[in-house]
Amino acid sequence: MNHQRESLYLLTGIAALAGTSCSQPAGEQTAQKPLNILYIMTDDHSFQTLSAYDGRYIQTPNIDRIARDGVRFTNSFVANSISGPSRACMLTGKHSHKNGFIDNEHTFDGSQQTFPKLLRQAGYQTAMIGKWHLTSDPTGFDYWNILIGQGDYYNPTFIDNGEKRQIEGYATNITTDLALDWLSNKRDKEKPFCLLLHHKAPHRTWMPDTCDLRLYDDVTFPLPDNFYDDYAGRTAAAEQEMSIIKDMDIVYDLKMADKENEIHSNPNLEEYGRHIYSNMKPDQKAAWDAYYDPIIADFKAKKCTGKELAEWKFQRYMHDYCRVIHSVDRNIGRVLDYLEEQGLMENTLIVYTSDQGFYMGEHGWFDKRFMYEESFRTPLLMRLPGGKRGDIPQLVQNIDYAPTFLELAGVTVPSDIQGESLLPLLKGEEPKDWRDALYYHYYEYPAEHAVKKHYGVRDDRYKLIHFYDDIDQWELYDLQADPKEMHNCYGQPGYEEATQRMMAKLKELQRQYDDPIDK
Repeated sequence: MNHQRESLYLLTGIAALAGTSCSQPAGEQTAQKPLNILYIMTDDHSFQTLSAYDGRYIQTPNIDRIARDGVRFTNSFVANSISGPSRACMLTGKHSHKNGFIDNEHTFDGSQQTFPKLLRQAGYQTAMIGKWHLTSDPTGFDYWNILIGQGDYYNPTFIDNGEKRQIEGYATNITTDLALDWLSNKRDKEKPFCLLLHHKAPHRTWMPDTCDLRLYDDVTFPLPDNFYDDYAGRTAAAEQEMSIIKDMDIVYDLKMADKENEIHSNPNLEEYGRHIYSNMKPDQKAAWDAYYDPIIADFKAKKCTGKELAEWKFQRYMHDYCRVIHSVDRNIGRVLDYLEEQGLMENTLIVYTSDQGFYMGEHGWFDKRFMYEESFRTPLLMRLPGGKRGDIPQLVQNIDYAPTFLELAGVTVPSDIQGESLLPLLKGEEPKDWRDALYYHYYEYPAEHAVKKHYGVRDDRYKLIHFYDDIDQWELYDLQADPKEMHNCYGQPGYEEATQRMMAKLKELQRQYDDPIDK
């Protein structure tokens, strides 16, 4: 599916003509530069809280601008639903077992081939700003300025091309400021650019900006109808440790760090929860205390337990999460406004996505990791000048981003890249040989949240998952009849043909991606 430079000229031809003076002699016309690439990625942004997909919880008008003027991928997924490995898949265009970064305990091999390196070799100026989370330092970038590890919401420390520097303020605002500064003052404007703008937000612990603390105070968020899931027939789902009811921490996650030191929770989480408060500046603490101290006092007075406590935790979680998203949306609006003001909208591919999906109380959960829809499925919006508008229904995956950017730039896509370029879809084409199924593999166990190792396959109707290592359990879901994945159909009468077909597809994809598993 590689069209390479021909596609680039087709897409930029109109812009090239528009930029040519009528009085300019034909011999003096210059070739149009390749399109710029702005890749915006947040951490743990669920499609449920992006109003281009779902308007139940929050409106995101600025992010929605990308979908309004471009496309919304309605079947976008990741290859491994956890932060570092997902980022490695994006950078390399390869599944985790091929890029070597299978879980967050590993170190990304920065010497390997990545799309920023190939773009840089082709004359692009490349930059990485914000959350990196790959252990090793970035490679293949002319400029990088990254958060340390997960980063802090307030007064974070960045590593600016190797030099550590703490910056006062709120992480989402700061990351945006750094990106706009690079676009305005640091890049070579004679070259096309590829900017990776990666926000920490809305990663746990969902700390809102002080100006957003009272947003949604008058909103009661609807409880998912499977919030009290009993996990019947799903052993791995039952044994996870990402339950809002039992695992979401009162101090660390929900900000109940009282001054009297009377509220206690998981010792390690509590300690860190109190530490991140102490990292704030006096004015930040004052705004924080003015909002949270009355909530803490009310929490102490009511002494909630059982179902009442569970639903209180859900509401606190949803309020803080949505406030953090509001800040993300506002800051993306700043970036889009800059592009418009500088005349860059018509020569820049704009991408918005997350490193994976996230649970907003479905199955009673927060976090991600599972191959179930809420964490596997991921928002993806793109605006390509001269490209298609509307929805793209084909099955796509984050291993597809690298070949897309390379083809757009006119760079030959290396044969070892496992993803497929999305450029034909962005141009409005409907390739007859597009994939009919997706492969997934999650490795990080035992580890935080206790989600067991598993791999699987998904097509447009069914999903087959195999949990392995310390258990051996297969799960099959009919996504048409059971979109919330509550009923494991594996081994049930009437699903023999579907099971056989999905087993064959699983083996086919394991061979295709060279992931030989004999479990």
